[in-house]
Amino acid sequence: MVRGALGRGFGWLWAAYAMSSFGTWLAFSAFPLIAVVVLHAGPAEVAALAAVGPAVGALLAVPLGPWVEFRRKRPVMIAADLVRCAALLSVPAAYALDALGFWQLLLVSAVVAAADIAFTAASGAFLKGLVAPGDLLVANGRFEATMWTSSMLGPPLGGALTALFGPVLTVAADAVSYLLSAAGLRAIGGREPRPVRQDPAQRLRAADLFAGWRHLLTHRALRPLFLNAVLVNGLIMASAPPLAVLMLGPLGFAPWQYTLAFAVPCAGGLLGSRLAPRLVARFGRRRVLRTAGMLRALWPVGLAFVSAGPGGLALVMAVEFGLIFLSAVFNPVLATSRLELTPTDRVARTLSAWSVASRASVAVLTALWGALAAFTGPRTAIGLAAVLLWATPLLLAAGTPKGAVPAPACR
Repeated sequence: MVRGALGRGFGWLWAAYAMSSFGTWLAFSAFPLIAVVVLHAGPAEVAALAAVGPAVGALLAVPLGPWVEFRRKRPVMIAADLVRCAALLSVPAAYALDALGFWQLLLVSAVVAAADIAFTAASGAFLKGLVAPGDLLVANGRFEATMWTSSMLGPPLGGALTALFGPVLTVAADAVSYLLSAAGLRAIGGREPRPVRQDPAQRLRAADLFAGWRHLLTHRALRPLFLNAVLVNGLIMASAPPLAVLMLGPLGFAPWQYTLAFAVPCAGGLLGSRLAPRLVARFGRRRVLRTAGMLRALWPVGLAFVSAGPGGLALVMAVEFGLIFLSAVFNPVLATSRLELTPTDRVARTLSAWSVASRASVAVLTALWGALAAFTGPRTAIGLAAVLLWATPLLLAAGTPKGAVPAPACR
């Protein structure tokens, strides 16, 4: 049975997520635009901003998982929001003082990436304690739907704001969204119990840094899901820059057409996230994970055959709609399984490890595919990523959780 009401606390958590998500997508292309338009950066610097900043942020976040694990999660989330707000506000402040430089953008990108991972680790653990186990899938489905709504509405509105006032304003709007998110988290109220270590006198050990990784790589059901998600996300994101070069360059699509090609299909995300709980109720979690996970890998190959004109634009929209729809079915079921299969005292470390691995794979594969596209051409690079994606369903065939499996308590 699909449930609806998840309580006042979840309502505020959901509102906080919606505000920060919309702000993020509103300013989605702000940093590259600032680098090019304001700082006159070249292609190498823009590529570094896209890859190096998040990679450094992921490296900085490695010790944050164990640190978050044994602290109250809501204060950590509020602190992460305030850190992101302050870091982003430094950009318009430096611009107003005519002191903005490329290295500041790189540093802000790294700080925001590290705070993102800390927030993700804390929010997953907080959600697990906030809603009933049977409501986790509905809750994750609502987060997924909110994310796709933001990705559908945010970039076009951000593009309009950029055209009117410049990209720096969208960065300021993103900063304000984190401040509003922190206010929403504060409004949840109540007193969260402090997590207790089995040995309160024990300091943080080096082994704690790798507890999340060990759980992901040794758990029979989580390991294939983890490896599949990291590879699929990395390959999809790696093909995005070559596709942008192809569409905006040789194929001659206007920027508004390029934006439209990816904004409209996000409606598939709304549909998929709404259907996910119903599909699980009817067909079971294992079948939904396998089917949606396998089918989503088949769609991106169509992007290698995109052509100029309305037909090419329609092809991109159709491919992206299918990919997004199936990803929106898969993602909330995956997020729910990940929480249920992870011990409560290891959730933050596990989610932190997952985020670090995902961001690192995106950074590495994006850099590799940028070099590949420069050597072979963007169409070949897109096609190779799509062919490699066809192999990722083999990981899902190795094992997926049949249902909610209570996770044993462990250190």
